[in-house]
Order: sequence, then C-alpha cells, then structure tokens
Amino acid sequence: MKNLRNSFMELGIPESRILENESMAKHISFRVGGCADYYVNCIDRKELSGLLSFLTEEGVPHMLIGNGSNLLFRDSGYRGVIIHLEGEFQDCEVQGDTVIAGSGKLLSSVSSLAAKSGLAGMEFASGIPGSIGGAIYMNAGAYGGEMKDIVTRVWLMSPDGKEETVRTGAEMEFAYRNSCLQRTGEIVTKVELKLQPEDAETIQARIAELTEKRVQKQPVNFPSAGSTFKRPAEGYAAALIQESGLKGVSVGGAEVSEKHSGFIINKGGATATDVLQLMELVEKKVYEDSGIQLEPEVRIIGEEDE
Repeated sequence: MKNLRNSFMELGIPESRILENESMAKHISFRVGGCADYYVNCIDRKELSGLLSFLTEEGVPHMLIGNGSNLLFRDSGYRGVIIHLEGEFQDCEVQGDTVIAGSGKLLSSVSSLAAKSGLAGMEFASGIPGSIGGAIYMNAGAYGGEMKDIVTRVWLMSPDGKEETVRTGAEMEFAYRNSCLQRTGEIVTKVELKLQPEDAETIQARIAELTEKRVQKQPVNFPSAGSTFKRPAEGYAAALIQESGLKGVSVGGAEVSEKHSGFIINKGGATATDVLQLMELVEKKVYEDSGIQLEPEVRIIGEEDE
C-alpha cells in the first residue's frame, strides 16, 4: 500500500494519531492477529468525514472498530486502514431519563453512569466489553436485555462521510445480533438511550448480582471475544459443544473454555489461526453429532492466510 501518512496529515490528523504496521492484537480482546497497514484515531465528526471521503475516493480498504471485543483479525493482518473513534465520540451525558453517548464510549461505562444517575434498563450491558457503536451494530445483549430495548435515536454517517442522518430505534431494524448497519455500512456517531428512573442503590445491586453471575460462569480471566458462536435456532451453542465432548479441547494456545464451553479463549500464546482452526473443529463436530450448523458470532477480518 502506498504511503498515506502525509495524506492523513493534510486532512488535519496529527502524526501522533497515525500508526503504521500496527499489531491488531493490541486492540482486540482476543489478543491475537496480525498488523494493519494503518491505524488512525479520529476525534470528531469533521475529521471522520474527511478521512472517510478521502479513503472512499482513493479506493483504500478501511473499517471502524470500537473496543475490538467481537473481532478476530487473521494472522495475515489487514491491508488497509483501521479507524478508531475517540475524543467527542467518547462523550456521554444524562438528560432527564435519557442518556446521550458517543459511539466510542464503552458500553460498561455508560451502564455505570446510568446506574449512578438512578436510571435503570442498562444493567444487562454492565459486563459487555464493547463500545456503544459496536453494540448498536450487532444489537448486543445479555441476561435477557438487548440494545433494541433502550435505543430511541441513532446518529449516523454515510460510509463515504458525506451525509449525516438520524434514525429512530425502530428504523434500525434490530434483530438477534443484527441491525441495518450490517447491510448499509453506515457509521454510528452518537446514540440516545431511553431508561427508567429508579433508586440508584437498587440498580447497582442488580449490576453486582449480574457481575457475580458472570464471574462464576464465564472465563473472564482469559482473553476471548465473549460468546464465540451465535445462538442456533434449536438449543444453545454451549450445550451443543459440551454434548459433543469438546469442553477443554485445544488447538495451539486456543481452548474451548473448561468453565463455559460457549467461549473459545486464548489460554496463552494463541494465534488467530489457532482460534480459527478450533472454531472449524467445533463447528464440524457439533454438526456431525447434532445436525446443527453453528455460526460464528465473532467477526472474522482479513484475507485467508496463505
């Protein structure tokens, strides 16, 4: 790829926020994966719009990431530009019974602020490690709650950076781990969440209960991308994996968690290839045993390794 550093600086992005050959293992929760050609931090909508317009016009591959908690970059890395949102995209404020949050803000931080402000409805999100933008993109959820339950408005930027629009929650076409963004490619810049007033201590007690449940049942002390596979139409991925005798099975440094078989973890020194090969092994064995085809919930990024 041609040198883009000077082009980015001409757009007003300082050199300190332009990283070349950046290891994506530093930026995703699995702690595996190769290098991206460029990793650029954007701090406001004007900067993001200019960068998207330039990359689109030049035909340069690019993608945005939040907290990298549902991504798996292949060991071959990413031949293009990774965009990360900070600055104004991490702003968050409470307005009455609503919360306005930038897309780069951590979901857990927004949940914590809501609870302290006496606003209920985000407890389910307290332990989800992703960003607000990523949570909207995939309609993140846990413990019976989903983003679709609380989203009222979403501010969006077109993929080429030239237009900004606002959609209502209903217009986001939320479904299980899905939204219209996976079809349109639009970028979340800000969201409005509608919550319910309640005693702050009561809300925080529920969060504490969910946290204890998560710690007891999930391998939170190992790098992972959370649930590796989507919930199938019949049954549960974790149960199917366990019934196939795969709990504890490993490939290299990747392992089907002994604690929760729905998680593939990096038990130390894993590569993205280890994780992918283990996912393939799990999918094949579960299908052989049950006839049910598991689908990855984690997004796999990059070209096939040679």
